[in-house]
Amino acid sequence: MYEFIRGKLVEKNPAFIVLENNGVGYLLHISLYTFSKIKSQDEAHIFIHFHVREDAQVMYGFADENERELFRHLLTVSGVGANTARLILSSLTTEEVYDAITNGKSAVLQSVKGIGGKTAQRIVIDLSDKLQKAGIEVEKVDVSHNTIREEALSGLLILGFNKATAEKAINKVLKQDATASVEDLIKKVLKIL
Repeated sequence: MYEFIRGKLVEKNPAFIVLENNGVGYLLHISLYTFSKIKSQDEAHIFIHFHVREDAQVMYGFADENERELFRHLLTVSGVGANTARLILSSLTTEEVYDAITNGKSAVLQSVKGIGGKTAQRIVIDLSDKLQKAGIEVEKVDVSHNTIREEALSGLLILGFNKATAEKAINKVLKQDATASVEDLIKKVLKIL
């Protein structure tokens, strides 16, 4: 239904953005990969996936077509919903997800909170051939060196984590790596929660 939206970034955080186009503000749920690509921009060209559920109509935004394609492939796996797919793409880079699926590394997928052994194996079995045929080209995430504790906490709260638990995990990660970026901070916290 929607292919992309180009417009002014009115609000940005690690879990969602508000993109204004012709006076209309679109709330788009994003992954950390997309956030890292657009966080320094005032305007953006965002690829859209319009997801309809019984109780909601939600738009997911992606900085590039490859991430959207990988997201759509993940949605085809039984037991993987839109929020789980977004969590996978937030915890791992697009390259890591692609590599894990095409090379049968289900343990990498299991490192994502909420992904058990059976789901990880199902993702690998269902998608390994499809991704190789799709020819998705992946690239590494552009990581910047800004660390903002509040942005990381906000992102974790929006993803549904308890505030006290998230704060403890953030503090633990910051003690180990005080120079972590927002994206790295959230990724490390997701792995220990």
